[in-house]
Amino acid sequence: MEKTILIVEDESKIREFISLYLRKEGYKVMEAYNGEVALKKFSENKIDLIVLDVMMPKLNGFEVCKKIRENSKVPIIILTAIEDEREHVKGYELGADDYVTKPFKIKILIAKIKRILERMKEEINKKVFIYEKLKIDVDGKEVFINEKKIKLAPREFGLLEYLVRNKGIALTRNQILENVWGYDFEGETRVVDNHIKKVRSKLGNYSVFIETVISVGYKFEVYKYA
Repeated sequence: MEKTILIVEDESKIREFISLYLRKEGYKVMEAYNGEVALKKFSENKIDLIVLDVMMPKLNGFEVCKKIRENSKVPIIILTAIEDEREHVKGYELGADDYVTKPFKIKILIAKIKRILERMKEEINKKVFIYEKLKIDVDGKEVFINEKKIKLAPREFGLLEYLVRNKGIALTRNQILENVWGYDFEGETRVVDNHIKKVRSKLGNYSVFIETVISVGYKFEVYKYA
C-alpha cells in the first residue's frame, strides 16, 4: 500500500527537492509551507510519516511536533539547520523519531524514512505483546499474567488490544467505540467505561497500565510503571 509522507518546510526549493525524490521512490507526498497548514493537512489526511522543518513562521517545528504527539504516534523526522545538541534533545523529548541536519544528503534522508516505515510495519504486524509478566497473544486472543491465563470476553480483549496497539496515545471514548464496537454501534460512550472497569479488574496489578485521561478517555501507558 502506498505510503503518504507529509513534507513540512517553508523553503519551497527544499520542499520540492525532497518531494521529487520521494515520488521517484513511490511515495505519495503532501506538502505544507508552515506549521498551521501542516496540522490542518495532518488532521484531514492519513499520513504515514512527517518530515518536519524546525524554523518556520507561525508555528515552529517543535510546536507542531508537540501538538501532533498529543494524539498520534506517526513517525516524525526533524529537519533542521540547528546543530545545537540541546535543540536535538528537545526534539527527541517532544517525541521526534529521528533528526537530519541541513545541508543533508537526500539518500540519507530517504534511507531513514524507509527504515522507520519498515519498523512501524513490524510493530503493526506484531502478534504478541509482553509487558513485565503481562502477555497478550493477539492470534490466540488470550491474556496471561505470570503465565496464568486470564479470561476476557471477546469485546474486552478487543478493547485491550486496541489500547495496546495505540500505546502512549490518549484515545477518546468515541475513537474507542468506532474501532472496537464499530461505526454502526448506537449505544452510549459509557459502555466504554463499563468495559474498561471489567478489563482493569481482570488485569489486577497491571490495571495501572490503563490510565484515565481526564476529559478525553483512556491511554495504555507502561513506562511509568516498568
